[in-house]
Amino acid sequence: MTDGARTATRRGSRPEQVATHCPYCALQCGMVLSATGDGVEVGARDFPTNRGGLCQKGWTAADLLDHPDRLTTPLLRDRPGGELRLATWDEALDRVAAGVQDVQHRHGPDAVAVFGGGGLTNEKAYALGRFARVTLRTRHIDYNGRWCMSSAAAAGNRAFGIDRGLPFPLADLGRADTLLLVGANPAETMPPLMRHVTDLRERGGRLIVVDPRATATARQADLHLQPLPGTDLAVANALLHIALTEGWLDRAYVAERTTGFDEVRRTVAGYWPAEVERLSGVPVADLYATARALATVDRAVILTARGAEQHAKGVDTVTAFINLALALGLPGRPGSGYGCLTGQGNGQGGREHGQKADQLPGYRRIDDPAAREHVAGVWGVDPDALPGPGVPAYQLLDALGTPSGARALLVFGSNPVVSAPRAARVESRLRALDLLVVADFVRSETAELADVVLPVAQWAEEDGTMTNLEGRVLRRRALREPPAGVRTELEILAALAGRLTDGAPLPTDPREVFAELGRASAGGPADYAGITWDRIDADTGVFWPCPDRDGPDTPRLFADRFPTPDGRARFHAVTHRPAAEPVCADYPLHFTTGRVLAQYQSGAQTRRVAALRRAAPGGFVELHPDLAARLGVTEGAPVRVVSRRGELRAPARLSTAIRPDTVFAPFHWPGAQRANSVTNDALDPVSGMPEFKICAVRVEPA
Repeated sequence: MTDGARTATRRGSRPEQVATHCPYCALQCGMVLSATGDGVEVGARDFPTNRGGLCQKGWTAADLLDHPDRLTTPLLRDRPGGELRLATWDEALDRVAAGVQDVQHRHGPDAVAVFGGGGLTNEKAYALGRFARVTLRTRHIDYNGRWCMSSAAAAGNRAFGIDRGLPFPLADLGRADTLLLVGANPAETMPPLMRHVTDLRERGGRLIVVDPRATATARQADLHLQPLPGTDLAVANALLHIALTEGWLDRAYVAERTTGFDEVRRTVAGYWPAEVERLSGVPVADLYATARALATVDRAVILTARGAEQHAKGVDTVTAFINLALALGLPGRPGSGYGCLTGQGNGQGGREHGQKADQLPGYRRIDDPAAREHVAGVWGVDPDALPGPGVPAYQLLDALGTPSGARALLVFGSNPVVSAPRAARVESRLRALDLLVVADFVRSETAELADVVLPVAQWAEEDGTMTNLEGRVLRRRALREPPAGVRTELEILAALAGRLTDGAPLPTDPREVFAELGRASAGGPADYAGITWDRIDADTGVFWPCPDRDGPDTPRLFADRFPTPDGRARFHAVTHRPAAEPVCADYPLHFTTGRVLAQYQSGAQTRRVAALRRAAPGGFVELHPDLAARLGVTEGAPVRVVSRRGELRAPARLSTAIRPDTVFAPFHWPGAQRANSVTNDALDPVSGMPEFKICAVRVEPA
């Protein structure tokens, strides 16, 4: 099976085997699905990102297709507090349309909100944005990717003039001499990526990891920097300070290709390594070794991920590492650069085409008059009829059911009851709504609160495109039809639009939607105008921007210039500031969250796969043995982690991988083990990113 394999889109004419991509992370590993007498069989294929490998989640992805928990009929709640019951599609859709019309009649268009997901295909993300702005006429739309990539996106935009997670192909990692991973644990979050790290190591290259925990990735590193959570920005400034004082800057690159360095020079002059060691706990010798490893080789790559970004100063933290990369002349140099490891499967494409509060398709700003005119022309509406920018995800959810917030919410591809910060408060806001509609394929924790639940197709039952962490647009191919009674999100949006407006119907054929997306994105930063399904099928995907069907795509950005008005990258001076919530006598420990290998995001999918549940059956609280001894806690004993917002209860796991002043819990589980009951909802002022990665807690035996 090759990448050029074609899948018939006409219902009832499906192949026995398709080449497609994993439904989980942004690596989007290539896989082959085969129809068998017993269901669907998964095989790996030699795609450039995964090179024939899959992780345990990928190998078991098909287990969900026929799971007993699979929803195949709409569910409806007749009265508040009542039970969800089976309903027909007409009954469910009529209820949604009537509820939306009632709320908007009483409270105005913005009283209805839409919340999307970073796992939706490009076609569905685009259609959702169009549905919100044209059909509902609401400014209130955002998505769970706000909690994934928004800080790196904002930093990339202000430094480079564009946001693409990796501005170079993933294979470049294997060609680097030094790779610095900051707040990233790909050995557990996207294991096939480590094949590229192995290439680097076999060539004699060095891996350096910055992480408060000795993760599976850090244990493979040549050097592990273990800072106090929330001090990564200071570490980055210290590395640039050392590069300055040692004469390791690429002065020609800084002079010819950047602007704003003088202010950064003055700022980092105050970040003496000894002072940063006191602040972060990273030894001076390790700071010097890291700076030397980056600055004195031919090719170096710096990558950030959630550990650096999920802070109330996440944009500034990423900016500090971009400053370091620019000062060393890395971006645009073959085999070198700065990038961000996107998390969700379509975290990149999902934020490019309109389900983010401040954006229109093509990564255009919604407050840009020219962008509004272009997109409105594609949609056949007056530009003045398009709503303005909405608010970021947490603000949207936090205001639900209040006089200033939305009274109805439509959720597609997300489970905020588990994934949102300060989750108990978000759950209470969802319960306060006049109408909650959830489209999902299982009864997630959010769906359990809904007034209407709409069953949707899964990844192996739909055609479309995804955009991976490299900016490579890929084809998702359907192997089979959805079960009887199940619809795609495109069909649901079209049916609702038909009930709510008399305008032109929304298309339901994903190929037709993608063609419209191309027209809407034309001329924007994320230009898909030259990308077609046929062109993707003929190769291993197409890298955006690709404005011309007969012209080349763009695997590598920044070779000659940056997409800024003067072609130069921008330095921005940034300073360290403490976490939004410092430790104190009542809450003396730092709390941080993350993932485990066998689970994914809110766990609504992976917790239902038997093999993954056996590998990771439940949550835990990781403590250093010295801390456990002081608390009188033993291995496996139940503990409470308490913050000012809530608590979680889970068994203790003693490990020297964690700092003695820090505790860790994964965020995949609901109920008493819900880590996000504890996390802080303090927000980055630029990106709206919550401070997931650090808050003050106390730990005690349960």
